[in-house]
Amino acid sequence: MFDLKITGGLVVDGTGVAPQIGDIGIVGDRIVAVGQLSEPADREIDASGKVVIPGFVDIHTHYDGQATWDQEMAPSSWHGVTTVVMGNCGVGFAPAAPDRQDWLVGLMEGVEDIPGSALTEGMTWNWESFPEYLDALEQLDRTVDVAAQVPHGAVRAYVMGDRGAANEEPTETEIARMSAIVEEGLRAGAVGFSTSRTILHKSIDGELVPGTTATKEELLGIGRALKRAGHGVFEMASDLLPEWNEFQWMGDLSRETGAPVTFTALESPIKSLPFKEQLQQMRAQNAQGGQIVAQISMRGTGLILGWRATFHPFSQRPSWKAIAEKTWTEQWQHLQDPAFRTQLLSEQGEPTGSDLQLIADLMESAFSMQYEMLPGFNYEPSAEQSIEQRAIASGVTAAEYAYDFMMRDEGTGMIYFPLLNYANGNLDFLEDALDSDDCVNSLSDGGAHCGTICDAAATTFMLQHWVRDRAGHRLPLERAVKRQCHDTARLYGFDDRGVLAPGFLADLNVIDLDALALHLPTVAFDLPAGGRRLLQTASGYEYTIKSGQVTFRDGTATGVFPGRVIRGPQPASETSSLPATASDSR
Repeated sequence: MFDLKITGGLVVDGTGVAPQIGDIGIVGDRIVAVGQLSEPADREIDASGKVVIPGFVDIHTHYDGQATWDQEMAPSSWHGVTTVVMGNCGVGFAPAAPDRQDWLVGLMEGVEDIPGSALTEGMTWNWESFPEYLDALEQLDRTVDVAAQVPHGAVRAYVMGDRGAANEEPTETEIARMSAIVEEGLRAGAVGFSTSRTILHKSIDGELVPGTTATKEELLGIGRALKRAGHGVFEMASDLLPEWNEFQWMGDLSRETGAPVTFTALESPIKSLPFKEQLQQMRAQNAQGGQIVAQISMRGTGLILGWRATFHPFSQRPSWKAIAEKTWTEQWQHLQDPAFRTQLLSEQGEPTGSDLQLIADLMESAFSMQYEMLPGFNYEPSAEQSIEQRAIASGVTAAEYAYDFMMRDEGTGMIYFPLLNYANGNLDFLEDALDSDDCVNSLSDGGAHCGTICDAAATTFMLQHWVRDRAGHRLPLERAVKRQCHDTARLYGFDDRGVLAPGFLADLNVIDLDALALHLPTVAFDLPAGGRRLLQTASGYEYTIKSGQVTFRDGTATGVFPGRVIRGPQPASETSSLPATASDSR
């Protein structure tokens, strides 16, 4: 007898083979049978007319702090995600010397726009070393499994103190010590090491993330910990500046250590390399024995602008800055005042005094790159849907239109501003990458950029837009699911999940694909200390099941928390078996 049987659904097993109508039998936390099953079960879920897919594996999140206090792990868990990898981009909270705790909070607040007050109140800091951090994570059960990487910024500051925080060059002895700490973390269960090499990543004090300008010698020296430990992924966010010759050292590191290296591949005005050239250079290294994998975002990446978000087009104007620290009630009173509106619209933004001046300038004036978000918003909007064109059609200035649009629905109107991945006003450039085995779907940044970005719904967007609704090139359902389940899991050595077959973890979703819909983002103040974050819900997820237990029913948490901490690679069960026609490209 099965504990749970899911019947009559269109089973998309995660291997890339064509979907088939069938049943899934579950005992405990494992799938034990797939096919036409007559055996009874203690509980049955009728999935007729629905698709049944593995739980999504999201490898690029920043739940490092939230995972220490939050069992639900929203918003990622609302979008079918059952496994997350955190500790990306070189930031995290271990190792943490007692006198560096506040500094690490400031680093995360600056880089990932996570309220420092929320982190300070939410975390107990009952750890110092990375192994102790993993132990602390195990004290809380969640709706999802969590895996962590050792972050370069924390390691550098722990070993080098102020010199490390200031990006000074380490000695050979310090490199060796950093490498030993990373090895210690990997042997305790870390799934990788991460670093950041982009000027966009700065602490709350405006300092670059430690390791941003690290030499090849430092990166290779630390990366050798992966070889000694026998597992782990080297993850990196970078501006890919030509003088750093990033792909050469990534190739050298992967060839020497045997470890995969993965980087964030984005179409960006900040990166010197065009998106296509990034993939070309990656493939040139892989042709020489490298193991480099590109993490790609499936939609434009940028900012969500609104009065209560972190930014809006008027954030740097004097009249707004004069009320920026006031309560929302007071701000709302000012915003409704015609005299305040006239004054604000007449002003120019003040200089930011930082490297982000270009972004501030674009946010204030580039209304051709900004789009109004209305119910049913398409994240691949046309030029006609821009604030600039809407304003022309309405006979007002773009600034006036933006102001009035954000006033909608009691001041909750939001504007989509895709800085990255949308230079040509469409997502056509991603079509080949989404079909390529050397690219994985990623960059949701779940748990981060709380007041600026809301991309944790990337999994839902993939199904809604790329599989079902997009005009032009679409992804077959089976390929999209493979990319977000099997491929992401295999990159990190999670061989026990991402596939619906006997012996694999019973992590899965039952989805009404016809009814699947993203709702508009909203601003909530539900983090510790009333911290702000953007949230986005969806319709169409009838069931999310983690380790054989229903964690969400129709988008509502059931109060069951089977999620655990993943320590290192997860081998497939001895009873695991894939369909004979399955294609395992990794």
